Amino acid sequence: MTARRVRRVLAAGLALGVALGLAACDTESGPDVGPSPAPTTAAVEKSRLTFGVWGSEAEVASYQEMVDAYNATSELTQVKVLAYPDNTALEAAVRAGGRKAPDVFLADRDDLVWLRDEDLNVPVDEMLDERGVEFGDQYSRAALEAFSDDRRLQCMPYSISPMVIFYNTRLVNFERMAARGLNVPSSAENARWSFDQFEEAARFAARRPRNKGVHVDPTAHSLAPFLYSGGGKLFDDEEEPTSFAFSDESSREALTRTLEVLRDPTVTLSDQQLARRTPLEWFERGRLGMIEGYRSMVPELREVEGLDFDVMPMPTLDSPATIGEITGACIGNGGDNVPAAADFLVYALSTDAVRTVARSGYIVPVNQAVALTDDFLQPDRQPEHAAVFTSSVGDLQVLPRLDVWPALDQSVAPLLDEMFTVPVLDDLDDLTSRIDEASRTVLDPEEPEESDGTESPADPESTD
Repeated sequence: MTARRVRRVLAAGLALGVALGLAACDTESGPDVGPSPAPTTAAVEKSRLTFGVWGSEAEVASYQEMVDAYNATSELTQVKVLAYPDNTALEAAVRAGGRKAPDVFLADRDDLVWLRDEDLNVPVDEMLDERGVEFGDQYSRAALEAFSDDRRLQCMPYSISPMVIFYNTRLVNFERMAARGLNVPSSAENARWSFDQFEEAARFAARRPRNKGVHVDPTAHSLAPFLYSGGGKLFDDEEEPTSFAFSDESSREALTRTLEVLRDPTVTLSDQQLARRTPLEWFERGRLGMIEGYRSMVPELREVEGLDFDVMPMPTLDSPATIGEITGACIGNGGDNVPAAADFLVYALSTDAVRTVARSGYIVPVNQAVALTDDFLQPDRQPEHAAVFTSSVGDLQVLPRLDVWPALDQSVAPLLDEMFTVPVLDDLDDLTSRIDEASRTVLDPEEPEESDGTESPADPESTD
């Protein structure tokens, strides 16, 4: 296997064709979201399936509740939840194959690289079509493209969580800011704010010496929304990248504006503070005004006594932009009963089943029939403006699929740290060029020269 594992996403027209093809099913009778009907002539031994998931205890419990509801009504199949501590452990089980591999499992979109390379999943589009699953406007094209490859829908998108800004409503109080004549969003309901308003909020939160305004990690993922929003880009090619594009002129311009805030020691956490606690811990202690994050952070923040928080979209430099975490539900290749696995997948995608999982507070459902309901929005709980998660989906920049992110992040980590922490950043052009070159060693490494297998003839006059 080569060092670079990149795959093209399905062309927009092809993905839309899949969606339209599935949507063409009979709309009057509706899809059969339950298991296949039981035969009436004789008792049949139930099929046994496993469903691989990862997450916190509460998140796993929500999947278990959904599976329990399925098992209570299914006459043909019983499903067992296999909970893994993280995505890496689930990946190992899928790759191990045999009895250790779950029949149906959750996967990150980058997992599609090795799933396809090793032929470990079964495309789901035809099976869902046969079972009457309809897409319509309930699933975004971006989500469908994220799990499409080889002109097929490989896994069904399940959750899509855009990166947003979490803010402490006591430190970033828009009403007080407006009363002082400061530049604030017109209303939180609009779910839009400019980078200037973001900067104003950071400085307002840090007005007291013990508090800081904002923290953004010095990583490619954390900087990506700012690059895209400012007209720049993260990669030199969004389909087959060979390097980062920090040195691109538009990217440098976006960075220059962004770093005016993210490098300012009066509003950001110091090295000493970061050595003592994580940014999330400072936020939970009420000492940090804003951090980037995803929906999965919400349940933990709700448990922090005395913490009042809400969410805003990523700030806009030129145009709205963000990135996100996209998870799909896949069917393993080689299972004993793929049709039964497809039956369960249809149930897991149904509105009632997704509602059960959404109520845990960890995911943003791809299914808009759930994402726009109180099961997800939870208006009586924090954050007040949870609709920011769903409205930000339309601003999502889907990154290329890579299975080398750990190595890629490691290759540029010292240089990105330098960008954030060096006392005087006097040559951004040189630094961004070095970042791009460092990324090239992972994304487009030089291939070693191969010998032709011949040796030069010995010098006949040599006496050695």
